[in-house]
This record gives sequence, structure tokens and C-alpha cells, in this order.
Amino acid sequence: MPRNTIKDILEKKRKKPVICLTAYSKPIAEIIDKYCDIVLVGDSLGMVLYGFKTTRQVKLETMILHAKAVRDSTKHSLVVFDMPYKSYLTKSIAYKNAKKIIKTTKCDAVKLEGGKKIVDIVKYLVKKKIPVMGHIGLLPQHSINFKSKGKNLIQRKQIFEDAIALTNAGVFCIVIECVIESLAKKITDSISVPTVGIGSSKHCDGQILVTDDMIGLSNFNPKFVKKYSNIRKIIEKSVRSYCRDVRNKKFPSSKHVYKF
Repeated sequence: MPRNTIKDILEKKRKKPVICLTAYSKPIAEIIDKYCDIVLVGDSLGMVLYGFKTTRQVKLETMILHAKAVRDSTKHSLVVFDMPYKSYLTKSIAYKNAKKIIKTTKCDAVKLEGGKKIVDIVKYLVKKKIPVMGHIGLLPQHSINFKSKGKNLIQRKQIFEDAIALTNAGVFCIVIECVIESLAKKITDSISVPTVGIGSSKHCDGQILVTDDMIGLSNFNPKFVKKYSNIRKIIEKSVRSYCRDVRNKKFPSSKHVYKF
């Protein structure tokens, strides 16, 4: 099965839902690759893997290490690199970093948070042949509190205009995070590129979740996450069994040791 391309994602608009999940490691990437259209190496790894309070502490070099592992472990999914805080402050900084990202990790695209404020940066990257995924609504890199967006007229107008501006700037897809359902639907119906919702609406062209949240590995339980399994309990059960076997001298058994 060939790897998804930007064209493949664009062609899904209003035709077939875009399936997206995050991955930060080889094992997870290998598992979800068979099922996803897009795998995002999200800067959420700062909170999920490293225990940071926000994504702002995530460094570019850290992201590159994880992204290389994910891209090398996938064959089907389009892999998107989430550019961390302050890595795209200006056109020149953004291009320098994005060029390094693509060259080092072989990722297929980058993701930037923001709307009208970063349009010139997005246009510049697209002009330089670097595919860009947009991200509007709740912006974790720039938010103090993580509350849903679009509950007042000013917010709704701003977010809608952000979506239009990013589309015109040349993004191939837009993540809509924690935006009220009616606004997410309006945006999806109004723009020509796919929207990918997280805590927004089933009317988006696709959905994304943090894999660790969705499989029940993390303790993060926001309203928009559906837990499809409880891997945490499975791990705990395995660890308890291991501890019991070690204490009772049942592990290692003869089949787990080397003999002459």
C-alpha cells in the first residue's frame, strides 16, 4: 500500500472521513499506520511523555528525534510534524526549521498553530514547497486555560476568518480544536480543504485524538475523548503477574534461561 499524499488527503473532502491519530514512538506508529490516513507527531508529547504542564517546553530537537522514529516506522500514513512553540516566529525562522525538519525526519508536512496572524508564514512555506496543516480554535501553545472556543460572536468571527485565511494561504488541511459544533460545521461547509476535528464536531471531514488518551494509557479525561480501551489496566495486570512470578521464583523458568 503506497504512502498517502497531500493530494490523497485533499480528495477526501466531503467524500471519506480523514482518520488521524498521534504517535511519538516506533511501536505505536507501526500499529496505527495500517489504519490512519494521517499520523501526527504532536507536540502534545511534552505533556503525554515528559510530564510538562504545557507544550511550550517542547524543544525542536526533541520533536525531531520522535518524528524520525515515527516516519521510519510507517509505510502508509502521511506523517505530519507539529512545529513547537517559537519555532515559526518569522518567515525565515519557520523556513529554516521546516527545511531542517523535512530533511532530517522525512516527514511529509508540518503543522502550525494560528490563523490570520501566521498567514504570511504559511504562504511563504507553501511557496517553498513545504506542505502545511493549519490549526485553529483552541491553540495549546498559546492558551492559558483550555476551554472551548466560539461561544461568543467575536470568537466565532475570528475563528471563521482564520479558517478562510489559512485556506487561501494554501494549507492542505485544518485541525479545528475544541470549537462549538455549529461553528465547526460552518467552517467545514465553507472551505475547500478537509477539516479535522478534535473536540469539535462529527461534521468535520475527519477526526484526531491523542492515541495515549484514546487507548486509556494516559490519565487525561477531557469531555471530547472516548476511551476505546484501558491499556493502563492491562499493563498493571501484567506487572502484577510479573512481580508475583519473581517473588515466587516462577520466573525465569527453564525455557527463559540459556544452557550449555
